[in-house]
This record gives sequence, C-alpha cells and structure tokens, in this order.
Amino acid sequence: MKRSGAGRPVVVAEVVAVLLPVLVMLTLGLWGLDRGGIWRDEAATFQVARRSVPQIWHMLHHVDAVHGLYYLFMHAVLAPDPGEVALRLPSVCGAAAAAGLVAALGVRLCRPRVGLWAGLLYAVTPLAGHFAQEGRSYALVAAGAAGATLLLVRGARSAGTGVWWGYGATVAVTCLLHEFAVLLLLAHAATLAVARMPRRVWRRWGCAAGGAVLVLSPLVLVSHGQSGQVAWLTAPDWASVDRLLRAFAGPTQSVFVPCLVLAVLGLLTPVPRGEITLAAVAAPLMVLPPAVLITVSRFRPLYDERYVLYALAGAPLLAAAGADRLARAVARRWDRWAVPRAAWRARTWARVPVAALAGVLAVTLALTAQLPLLHQDRAPDRRPDNLAAVSAAVGRELRPGDPVLFLPSLARRSALAYPDGYRGARDVALRASATASGTLYGEEEGPAELRRRLAGLDHVWVVAAPFALRSGWRPRTPTERAKLAVIGEDFTLREQLTRRGVTLRLYVRHPRAAEPRAGDPPVADPYAPSDDPDPWADDRYPPVGDRYPSVGDPYPPVGDRYPPVGDLSTAHVPADLPRTARGPAWGTVRGTARAEARWRVP
Repeated sequence: MKRSGAGRPVVVAEVVAVLLPVLVMLTLGLWGLDRGGIWRDEAATFQVARRSVPQIWHMLHHVDAVHGLYYLFMHAVLAPDPGEVALRLPSVCGAAAAAGLVAALGVRLCRPRVGLWAGLLYAVTPLAGHFAQEGRSYALVAAGAAGATLLLVRGARSAGTGVWWGYGATVAVTCLLHEFAVLLLLAHAATLAVARMPRRVWRRWGCAAGGAVLVLSPLVLVSHGQSGQVAWLTAPDWASVDRLLRAFAGPTQSVFVPCLVLAVLGLLTPVPRGEITLAAVAAPLMVLPPAVLITVSRFRPLYDERYVLYALAGAPLLAAAGADRLARAVARRWDRWAVPRAAWRARTWARVPVAALAGVLAVTLALTAQLPLLHQDRAPDRRPDNLAAVSAAVGRELRPGDPVLFLPSLARRSALAYPDGYRGARDVALRASATASGTLYGEEEGPAELRRRLAGLDHVWVVAAPFALRSGWRPRTPTERAKLAVIGEDFTLREQLTRRGVTLRLYVRHPRAAEPRAGDPPVADPYAPSDDPDPWADDRYPPVGDRYPSVGDPYPPVGDRYPPVGDLSTAHVPADLPRTARGPAWGTVRGTARAEARWRVP
C-alpha cells in the first residue's frame, strides 16, 4: 500500500473525501461564471492587472497597496487572454482548493467521513459560492488560510522543522494577498493554547509566525498611509454579527438551525493535553478573526465580512464533527438495543459507508434548500452595479464630441471598464489618465481650470454616483465642490436616466448664464491640445477599488466647512416632468432586462 509523506496510509476513502468537495466546488464555481459584465470591485482588478508591472508598482505607492501581490498575480493570469472568465477563474480554483483543504483537515483530525461532510458543506455554502465568482483575492486568501491551518496541524505532530518553513511561507503569502489574514495567527495561537502543546511546538510556531509578520510589516506601513480608502466603512453592530453567523452556518432557516446545533455538539468535545483536536482548530478559526476585527471596528471601522471569509472554514468543520458525534451515538445505541451483536458484527463493513452516505444526503438537502440563493447570485443585478450595462446605456445617449462630467471622479469607473460606450466623448475634468497618474480614476483639473472648461459649453452630460445627488452630500475636494457649484448655478436639468449604481443627466446652460459676466475669465476652447489629448487611450479597462460602497456616503462631512453649492438632488426635478418608459432598460445584458426611468423637459 502506498504511504503519504507523513507516513499515513493513503486509502480510497481519504482520497474520495478530499476530491469530491473539490469537484462540487468547481462545478458550482463554474456555473454561470460569465455574467456578461463586471462590477466596480472586479473592475479594479481588471484595469490594474492590465497595466505593466512598472505602472502597477507606481500605482501601489498611491492606492490599493493592500492588493499589490494579487494585482501582480492577475497581471500574469490576464496576459494571455483577458476576459471576464479569466478574471474570475483564479477565485474558482481558490474556492475549490479551500474546499479540498477543509476536507483534508477533517480527515486528518477525525476521520474520512468528517472531512467529506465538512468539505461538501463548505462547497455548498452560498458565501463561498459568491466569492468563488468574484475577481478579487478573498477566495485565494481562504485557500491560503486553510492550507496554513493544515500545515499547523502537521507541524504540531511532526518532530522535524521542514513543515514549519512551509507554514511560515504560506502564512506570509496569504497575508500579502490581504493583510487582515494576519488575524489567522491569533486563531492558531489559541489552538496551541487549548491543546496545551509543549514548548518545542510553541518555539517553532513563534519563529514561523514571526517571520511571516516581518515580511508583512512593510505592507502594513504603506497601507496605513492609504487608510482613507476604507473611510466608507461603518462601525459593525449586532446585526452585522447576526449576518455573519448566518452567512457561515447557512442563510436559510432550514439549514441555519441544524448546522448551528451540530456545531455546538461538535464543540462539546474534550481536548486531551498535547493533542490537537478538530474542535481546538475549528472553533478559534471561526470565532477569533471576526471577533477581533469587529471589536476593533467598534472604535475604528475596518470590518467587512469579506475580510474574514477565511474564517468560514471553521463552521463546516464543527458541524461535521457534531454530525459524526451524533452518528456514533446513534450507532452505539442501535448496536446495544436493536440488533443482536453477532449479526451487527457480520455487517460491520456496511456501517461506515451507510453513515457517510447519510451525511452526503443531508448536505444534498442543504444544497437543495440554498439552490435558489445560488441561482440568484449568478444574475448581474445581484452586484451593486453592472458596468457593462451602464456603458451600453450611456453609449445610446452620447454622441461624438459630447462633454461628460463625472460626479464624483470615481463615477468614471464605467468609462474605464467599458470605454466603447464613451468613445468620442470628452471628459471635461480629466487632467491625466489613471495609468499616467498612478491612480484608479485619473487625476482631475483644479477648480479654476474646470470652470474655464465648463464656461465654453452649452450642455454637459453628468454621470453621477447615487450618493452624489443627495442634498446632504458634502464633497471634500475643491474640484468636486466646483462641479456642484457650476452645474447648480449655470445649468438646468433637461433629461435624466437612472440605472442601479449610476444616474445619467443632461444639463443645458441657462439663457441668462450664456452671457458673460463682469470678471469672468475669457472663454477658450475647453478641448485645446494638452499633454494628454486622448484621456481614454491608456485606460481601456476598469478601476474601482475594493473599498467603495454600493450605498452610503464615502465622503463623510468631517470638518467640512463648505456646504454644497447647488443642490442636484431629485427634489429639483420639476414636478410636472413627464415620465416615460424606455424599452428594456439601460441595456439588456445576458437576457436580463430592467425598467429604465427617463425624465425629459418638454
């Protein structure tokens, strides 16, 4: 019989227990992978990864350093054939690897059927399926965390030091993919403490963990200077805890309650001194990283559930351990009271397969209950926006030469992601492209130059994020305030089209504003030749960092003494404006049609 590197027999049950969850996760991850459009967070990956390595390095000095390693990795992935499927395929593979590693943990810490159940539960969890189809780093981080945890178990049971080198390297790479994965070390320290491991193990773990933290330190220093990117996050509350718990154990009540009961049952297992058990590994992994991040975020908001996706692995492991404990209790009672002992021994060969298949059936029922959620998650409108649909809608309205103003600058993401809809249009505020400026959205002109450019226009199209049209929005930068002031003072709303995630408005100049006023600067050609004559030439692909909300105000009015000049909210739309439906909304993407609202001044 073949033996593994750790000296354990490789049996068919163990191989099946690991491979089956991998295949299930791959199947669910590839299902509906091409949604016909990317949303703003994926757009950041796609746009940045298409830049050259020096350009990526330049950008990381200004923004998104926390995703630097992931962008460089995706640069290599997208180099042969960039596309929506290629963008998400690494996440699918990462989720499949995570499911297999969760199963491997169950096999090593308990028995094959526990690993099989845990891996399958992980694969059918909607949260895992969601991030398996995101062109971001979180599924890869989850795989790295599960791999590091498996190496921790092997290292604690090994007399050599080779495993610890692998552990340290895995933790370091995982943390470089996303620095909040460093909280995994707290979970591993708790595991060693609960198991009361000897000093030898603590010393080796400390050296490996210390090396990983040392590698991560430069990234922490750089990203600390870019902490404004997460200014949109809000302090979590008990509702956030409830959402995370339901995301881990199952969003539907029929799955949530049984999984929670089984997890509690799996937790009630004694931990012998000097031995790492499944409960000692899974409970700290599931609880500590989210608990620490949520606690810190009560004082300085940093929490989002995707940042602790890797903690999900603990929930199916605990539930599978509880199911195994329940199955063994039922088997003992059946053995004692229902069947003669000799007859039961004659059929011992059937006991384990029957129990394993019963667990697989239970997971199948859980998948059936959550299948509608998985199906809905494949629809483009399940994301905060669909930049392909936005660009297509804008392209039907704009004509070559039309001036466009983005409010605020991050609304430019649809143009960077899908420039075809904006081809021939003129970006009024842009000074330097995103690639040239080393930013996600480009560098805009100052207020004086922006006013000069707008002074020569008789109309302008405004592409606005929803929060920018609210009367309470107070932009921090002078350029954004100038946009609001000029549009509010010199232009009148003529037409409006709305789509989830963006609003397109046509403004025309007031007749009274068309005449020059005393003190106005001379009107010149707003599109005179400049150092960057074609602002779209370098940015054919998308941006947006992973830091921008679908709702809420990413620019909180902290210390802003400048009230907005000119309220662009919908309260200024005339009440008697007719409203008409315009066919299959802002673009029909992959058969998905949404109603488009349009107002026009007669």
